[in-house]
Parts: sequence; C-alpha cells; structure tokens
Amino acid sequence: MNHNKLIRVIAILLISAFSLSAQQAPAPQFALTPGIRAALDHISADSLRGHLSFIASDALEGRNTPSRGLDIAAEYIAAQFRRAGLEPAGDDGYFQTANFLLAETPMDAFATKLKNGTETISVAKTQVSFNIDKELNVSAQVFKVDYADASAIAALTSDQVEGKVIITEIPDSRRAEQPRRLEMFLARNEFLNKMTGLKAALVISIDRLSATGSGAIQGRLVDPDNRRTFPPTESVPTITVHDPRVITAYDALKAGASNAELTVKLPAPIEKPIRLRNVIGLLRGSDPALKDTYVLVTAHYDHIGTRPDLAGDNIFNGANDDGSGTVSVIEMASALASLKQHPKRSIVFMTFFGEEKGLLGSRFYGRHPVFPIEKTVADVNLEQVGRTDSTEGPQIANASMTGFDFSDMGTIFKAAGDMTGVTVYKHELNSDAFFSRSDNQALADQGVPAHTLCTAFVYPDYHGAGDHWEKIDYKNMEKVDRMVALALVMIANNPQEPKWDEANPKTARYVKAWNEHRGK
Repeated sequence: MNHNKLIRVIAILLISAFSLSAQQAPAPQFALTPGIRAALDHISADSLRGHLSFIASDALEGRNTPSRGLDIAAEYIAAQFRRAGLEPAGDDGYFQTANFLLAETPMDAFATKLKNGTETISVAKTQVSFNIDKELNVSAQVFKVDYADASAIAALTSDQVEGKVIITEIPDSRRAEQPRRLEMFLARNEFLNKMTGLKAALVISIDRLSATGSGAIQGRLVDPDNRRTFPPTESVPTITVHDPRVITAYDALKAGASNAELTVKLPAPIEKPIRLRNVIGLLRGSDPALKDTYVLVTAHYDHIGTRPDLAGDNIFNGANDDGSGTVSVIEMASALASLKQHPKRSIVFMTFFGEEKGLLGSRFYGRHPVFPIEKTVADVNLEQVGRTDSTEGPQIANASMTGFDFSDMGTIFKAAGDMTGVTVYKHELNSDAFFSRSDNQALADQGVPAHTLCTAFVYPDYHGAGDHWEKIDYKNMEKVDRMVALALVMIANNPQEPKWDEANPKTARYVKAWNEHRGK
C-alpha cells in the first residue's frame, strides 16, 4: 500500500471511530480535582441531620400547601441559601411568588341531619370530612349499599339510585399498608364513578375509626392560570361522617331503599387570594459564555400536613418525602458554593411548593420560568433520598433515576456514581413508571432533560405519620448527595449539554417541546 493510500485509510478509520463514539454518547471524561473533592467532602451527614430535624419537626406541622409550616420552611431554605452566598433569583429575594386562590367552605352554615322514624340526628361540623367545591342543598331518601358486595353493586340500576343519598362504608386507603393503597384508591374511584353514572345525589361514607373529621380538607387550591382545582373533586359529592350515632343507624339499616331521609346544606366555597412560593438561589457560572446556561437541582419542600381525624400521632412530617430532597438541595448549595472557581455553567438550587397537591410549584415554574427554558440544559429532581429501608430490601450506596435511558443523564450520573462508590441504575419496573410522578415531569414537559433520583421508590411510612427524621440513613444520604453534586459539576463543566434519546419513542413529546423552545 502506498503512502497516500495509507493516510487516507487512517483518516477514514479515525472519522469512523469518532462518529461511532458520538453515537454511543459515552459519559464525558472528568477529572476529580482536589478542589472538587474538598467541596464534595463539605457535604456532611451531621449537617443533613441538623437541617432535617427542623424541616421535618412537629413544629412545621407537615408543611401542607398552604400552611404556616410551609411558610416557615420556605424562610428556612432561603436563610440557608443566603448563608451559602447564593444569588437570590426570585421576584422577592429568594422567593418566586405564585398568587393562587384558596376556596374554603364556610362551615358555620353547614347542616346535616339524618331522620329515621322518630329519631333525628344532627351531625356536627367537626364530625365530617369532604372535598366538595359547590353549594349543596340535598334532602333525599337514604339507600344503603354494601361496599364489599361487588355483585350487588354491579346489579344496581338508575331506577333504584337516581336522586337518592347512598350510604355505605368506604375503607380509608390512607390507613392501609402501602402495597394495598393504590388498589383501594382505584376501587373507591370506580365505585364513585358508578354512583355518578346512576345519578346518585350524594354519597355518605361512615368512618368507625375516628369521631373527628377534617372538615373541608383544609381548603382547595385554585390555579388562577387555568382555574384547575387541587385536589380534584370527586365525581359525585361525597361526605365522610365520623358520628357514632350515624354508624349505629347505618348498622340497623337493611341493604337497599329505606325510610330514612338525609338532609345536607352546604354553602358555596368562598375564594380568597393566597401566596405560595418557590425558593430559588443561583450559583453563577464562571465561563463567559456558558454562565448564561443553567443546570437545575430541585426538590419539593411541602408534604401533606395533618389528619385531625387520626388519634395519636396525626402529623405527617414527610422526612423522606421530601424533606430529604429539600435538605440535600440546601447541603449541595453550601458545598458547591465553597468552590474557589465555580463550575462553567450556572447551577440553580430550587425547592417547589405543592408537589403533593399536583406538582403545583414546578408546573408554575414551567409556565413562568425565571431562567429561559431554552437556556436550561438539565434538571435533576431529588425525591426520597434518605430512607434505605426499601420494601425491596436495603438500598445502601444505590440510587435509581426515573426515565433512566430517556436521555444521557443516566450515563452521566452512573459515571459520577462510579467515582463516588454509588451504584446508579435503572429500576426495570419503576424507572419509567415513576417518571411522571414527581416535579421533573413539569420541566420535561417544557423539553428540559429532567429526571428524578431516589434511593427507595417504596418504603414503610410512605405518606404515613411515621415518616420521621430519626429514620433517615444520614451516612448513606451523605454519600448519595456527594454523587449528585459531582454529577452536577460534570454537567455544568461540559460544553456538550445533555440530550434526549430521540430513538426512544417515550421521549417524542419531550423532544418536540425542546425543539419548539429552540425554534427548530
């Protein structure tokens, strides 16, 4: 072979090798410098414990959206961002303000009476729980349904049910063991949809386990951008009654039509303005060009509040869900702000309100981004990174990403895990299924490569009153957080931004959104 041919062959081989490498999109080569190592070492189990013992304390009463406890948590997060030296990035210092409406039912005008023969039972407003967004004025015959008798329910006709008050006993899925909750929730929806189709006027469900109700579920949030209500109301007006006298009357009734009559008067909700806040701090990038592009690390700082109808511990502290993600964002902000030279891209540290009510804070940010979406290159959302006692067994030095292979973020985080001793993997059952179940979804809908990282998908006390800060594995969380912080630096220092896998059909909608933001 002559010299010129040899040069051409070598050139072709080199080009082919480069093209193959680009197609495979390997994780970028990255040097873990002493300075970056020192910043990672700044992340401390003791510091995480200190933050979470406050965020998930009883004093914050479960951080419901909205609540005084949520506002206190927001102030605490902002104070920690200020302490780290982050730039405030909201419209009010570190706060991005969302002006929602709170619809509350005036309970002073509430009245419920059950009349059965000569006996009339007046139910107190403290003995009911409901999620109804309209005025009710019902007076109708009571029809008893055995909720456990599927064949009897299937045989019901509109002639039997239309215009009547259905009284039954629907089990509370929130009191059940975790594996049964979804099944029970879906069964409840199916039953209520059946009653809607049969044109029942109202459903009354009795509760034997508590004599105290939560009233109008602490109000319903109304998004002024689209008038959507959170939580969504049920298909047929439903009231849970906790009155022992009504339970006794229920037990005495035979299945089917009865001579009992129930009257309910419920005034229309009154809407008032409410202020909710995302908390946002910025670590400004060091590269003259790349500093105007942004890597997000996020978590939701709300939880589900309290349950007055529960005896004993009725504060849902949400230490793992998602106090763990919240304090991880705080701790990583402090650690990466200690770098003498900031990463090339800017890193945004953000905590969202209202995830538990329907991704409210993240969806608000998606509609009102502080930083241009077309300049936002990635989001890693942290959810449930503190508990290692998964229902699948101990999860030590493990982390999984939702939608692991939807983009090359999975490859980047796996490389960061290899350098820090954490196994980052795709959970074959839950990775794709859980993609839409946390705040990453709102960013993905805007086209941003966005994933949620967690340690345990399902664990004891999930959405239970027992999710306390003492149950967190802080040494493991320290290790996982160091891995995440390293991955953030890797993304921020790489001139090539993460990209969706266009060959994966599950990413089509996100690729489309990304191209639209880029004007492609």
